Amino acid sequence: MSTVQQFREGLNEAWDLLMDGWQRLYRRAAGAITRFTPGKKFTQAKQKEENALRSSGWGVLATEVFDDEDKVVVRLEAPGMGQNDFDLEVVDDYLVVRGEKRTESERSEGRYHMTECAYGSFERAIPLPEEVDSDKARASYTSGVLRVELPKTKIHRRRSIKVVVR
Repeated sequence: MSTVQQFREGLNEAWDLLMDGWQRLYRRAAGAITRFTPGKKFTQAKQKEENALRSSGWGVLATEVFDDEDKVVVRLEAPGMGQNDFDLEVVDDYLVVRGEKRTESERSEGRYHMTECAYGSFERAIPLPEEVDSDKARASYTSGVLRVELPKTKIHRRRSIKVVVR
């Protein structure tokens, strides 16, 4: 095999590994990126203004999922919202969080008065590691963090078993 062929095969192998790594990264991070779409309160004219205010319609709502002995805890960072801005639902093995984010700012500098506002609804499906009892779920929203506690079903709760070593 010539040196050129060896180089070509090595380059192809490196490219395949790089693409595989990017695809794995994309699959792992895809759930962290959330698409914000114009809210119900918008007309098409306001939608154009809103799109000019935001550089893109994507944002990150950082999420953590904790698996305790008897419950699954989900924490979602969503600053600038109110308690009543969220709609929570358990569908199959996912916690679906929907909401509408509204931001408004107003300031004056010299003779100029500036007002900016942006509205966008979002939906995020967070995979749950265990089967939960959604009827007993509790949620709280404090300092920009939504915390949802979902008790596990009795079947999926961890139990300790003593093992005798011989």
